[in-house]
Amino acid sequence: MAIETITLAPGYTVSRVAKGNWQLAAKHGKPYAQDDAVEDMRRFVEAGINAFDCADHYVGVEDTIGAFRRKYPGLGRQLRVSTKYTPDQDLIPRLTRADVGKAVDTSLERLGVEQLDLVQFHWWDYDVPGCAQAMLWLQEFQRAGKIAHLGTTNFNVPRLREILDAGVKLLSNQLQYSVLDHRPENGMVDLCQAHGIHLLCYGTVAGGFLSDKWLGQPEPQGEYPNRSLVKYRLIIEDFGGWEAYQAMLRTLDGIARKHGTSIAAVAARYVLDKPQASVALVGARDASHLDQNLAIFRTHLDDDDRRQIAALVAQAPGPQGDCYDAERVKGGAHAGIMHTNQNTRGAPAHIDMTPPLATARR
Repeated sequence: MAIETITLAPGYTVSRVAKGNWQLAAKHGKPYAQDDAVEDMRRFVEAGINAFDCADHYVGVEDTIGAFRRKYPGLGRQLRVSTKYTPDQDLIPRLTRADVGKAVDTSLERLGVEQLDLVQFHWWDYDVPGCAQAMLWLQEFQRAGKIAHLGTTNFNVPRLREILDAGVKLLSNQLQYSVLDHRPENGMVDLCQAHGIHLLCYGTVAGGFLSDKWLGQPEPQGEYPNRSLVKYRLIIEDFGGWEAYQAMLRTLDGIARKHGTSIAAVAARYVLDKPQASVALVGARDASHLDQNLAIFRTHLDDDDRRQIAALVAQAPGPQGDCYDAERVKGGAHAGIMHTNQNTRGAPAHIDMTPPLATARR
């Protein structure tokens, strides 16, 4: 089976499905042995998935990828890692160039490389000025050879335009995009098309909610085992609730049966077929779903499939607005599940299990 790839820049070619690694982070859920994670990474790269996504605030993940590279240097040379620079919310009012440089050096050390492939910048609070300046500092470290490419993550249209107007050249923008969340189509896709910015799309299978496992299941009660499920359960509420979500699953299941594939593969392929969508990030705690991830490459949708999905999307009340705006509402349900101080104050972190959905809603 051919693995779909895309060349994001000269010399920078990646698989169009990336292994997302948030689920390996210490504060995401139950701990996972690093040796097991390294072996899972080996299976992904051997299968042809050479794009890994991580972040400096995914506690322990950069270190684990570094351990993989040390154990399997040949496979490690095939790897392309997009990480993130996410200064703590408490730090950003007084952020300095030295702080940015220290974060870059820390990621270099953890990942065991001399140059970071792609650094995606995140800023927690738009009420605090300085995000464009921080990107300009990152650009200085790029010119010094410590970073190959720059990107952003979770920015809305006005703030991304501010960064572009400051003179920063962006390779990519990572954002949430799925059959349940079409906020990128409210201006972001057009802006990125105009500037040649690739979209790296996470949430394509909604933390596993867009899968055969949940078809026909009653709404779960009580706590969820990890923060991904809490996050995407809130997206389901925005989409119209459990019944609207189940209607989407039934439609995806019908399409999947028609093509001999899975709900998850249909959901991810739907996003990959969108304009400017270059890579679908699929969260993978281990290699148990590797075959399902590879099925995305074998799945091809037709116009009738897309019309069926579009009909349900048209009925959905949300999520509304620009990319990640709902997640930035202070005191809001979406913001309630995020740990915003995991670098300078929280790493290495103790295990902090996910809150119940009811707590997140408050």
